Amino acid sequence: MSSDAIAIDPDFYTMEREYRDDDWQSDTTSLASEVARGRVSEDYWSPSDELQFEAYETGHIIFLLLDYTEDNPLHRAPIKSPKHILDIGTGKGSWAIDVADMYPDANVRGVDLYPPPETWIPPNLVFEVDDVLQPWTWTTKFDLIYIRHLLGSFDREGWSTLYDRCFENLEPDGWIEQFEFDISVYSDDNSLPKDSILNQWGDMWYPISERAGRPFQVEKHMRADLEKAGFVDIKEVVYKVPLGPWARDPVLKELGLLHHQHWSKGLEGYCMYLLTNFGAPIPWTPSEVQVFLAKTRAELKNPKFHGYQFGRRIWARKPRPDELKKGATDHPIKLEQSI
Repeated sequence: MSSDAIAIDPDFYTMEREYRDDDWQSDTTSLASEVARGRVSEDYWSPSDELQFEAYETGHIIFLLLDYTEDNPLHRAPIKSPKHILDIGTGKGSWAIDVADMYPDANVRGVDLYPPPETWIPPNLVFEVDDVLQPWTWTTKFDLIYIRHLLGSFDREGWSTLYDRCFENLEPDGWIEQFEFDISVYSDDNSLPKDSILNQWGDMWYPISERAGRPFQVEKHMRADLEKAGFVDIKEVVYKVPLGPWARDPVLKELGLLHHQHWSKGLEGYCMYLLTNFGAPIPWTPSEVQVFLAKTRAELKNPKFHGYQFGRRIWARKPRPDELKKGATDHPIKLEQSI
């Protein structure tokens, strides 16, 4: 992971200045709006209501903005003319819609436990409600399988099963790509008090996710799990994503604003479910969760707190049969650094 500290905007809220709610709203003329190209903004712990779908859309714009300097911000896997693409955990379906538009000759499938709310989709895209841990019934193999923000979806055995299924159902030289966040919140300038909720975020939620049987430490195991499944040419990019618009760099500032909105929209849904079912030392009451949410939101908007999360994008290739015959599966692993 990059050790470079994020420069703080010296004009972002002095200790004496009061911050306003509208300071935390993204401008419609922002860089994110340009990157988004005009977009309008009990098997799984995350809800599937309208607010959660809004969080998914905000997250999609974040992922685009992270790689806005790339020729293709939708994926880093080096596919050229894909015929079949699978989006696992499609959510609102934003990525699947965009990639279907990008590759009009490809057949794109978006699969999730819940149907996406979109009423119009490209003709080369289909959405399906399915459980990817069950036997796959698709008859075609894929050139790209994409996974994003599925932490908390499966236990360790489930993740192993999923990667094995992906390997089996990819064409030789096909690619798998995944993006996940490290759920912990960090600070380069020690601006998060030791007793703050954000500073203790990872320490709080990792045990809860273990009790729920769906560990949140997905990004820490992705590389090893992909290697175990047989993938080669593993590459990854690690990002620092600010939580709030406190960074000096204009792109990071915009990312921070969006990431704050991403948290704000998705916070209540998963906190309410997990804490009322798996909170410690005993499950919390809804009233206790609401108090916790109020404190968390206050910290998220505290201009003195300069928190961020790490995000990890990883992509890997399924080797060709001739490579397997030669035993050439030990390809060098390249680690790239990004924002």
